[in-house]
Amino acid sequence: MTAEITKLAEILRAGSVVFFGGAGVSTESGIADFRSESGLYAAKEVYGYSPEELISHTFFIKKPELFFRYYRENLISLTAKPNSAHLALAELEKRKLLQAVITQNIDGLHQAAGSREVLELHGSNLRQYCVKCGAKYSLEFVIKNEEIIPKCEKCGGTVRPEVVLYEEGLDEDVMSRSVKYIANAETLIVGGTSLVVYPAAGLLLYFLGKNLLLINKTSTGYESEATLASHAPIGEIFRAVMKIL
Repeated sequence: MTAEITKLAEILRAGSVVFFGGAGVSTESGIADFRSESGLYAAKEVYGYSPEELISHTFFIKKPELFFRYYRENLISLTAKPNSAHLALAELEKRKLLQAVITQNIDGLHQAAGSREVLELHGSNLRQYCVKCGAKYSLEFVIKNEEIIPKCEKCGGTVRPEVVLYEEGLDEDVMSRSVKYIANAETLIVGGTSLVVYPAAGLLLYFLGKNLLLINKTSTGYESEATLASHAPIGEIFRAVMKIL
């Protein structure tokens, strides 16, 4: 592990780094990964549907009450704080070693840690909007709203989270910028994701740089192509690296 951390630190010192992360980055902050086996089981037991069904566009339209129940009970965390990985990435950006964070998460913890260039592939549940008139609302509006389905104060339309649901396309501008960052990076760190969710996982195909670094508790299938691959907790890895840097 020591040699691995030392080599990782050396690579990071060279700069031109982009980070691409998933749910595993936030699990250490207490945010559950609903795609995990336990998350899938819990959803089936409690709600009668899989997470993929519950947060799909179809479900939002046809069963909005259950959609919002699941959303409030599982996708909102008021107590989660940035962990060592979030804080390290923000510090690396501050030192101009890290160019951008590309994330599949919707929790806003990268920004809370101080990262400025954050590309949110799946949006953010910190932002809400009316599907009818487009009025913007905060997460607090939904939390404090007494209605099961939050309604717009201006037009009465449904207020939904500004997240990409299953069956919805990713934002083209965010995808385009993400592709550009990854294509121009010398080092790409892939952390906390098993690279099974597309089209986000397909971004890896645009990496043409020198160092591919994988940090994930389970195999990603790209280990043979990686400069370094670790299955240790991502927060633990970054804590060790930052002590050297």
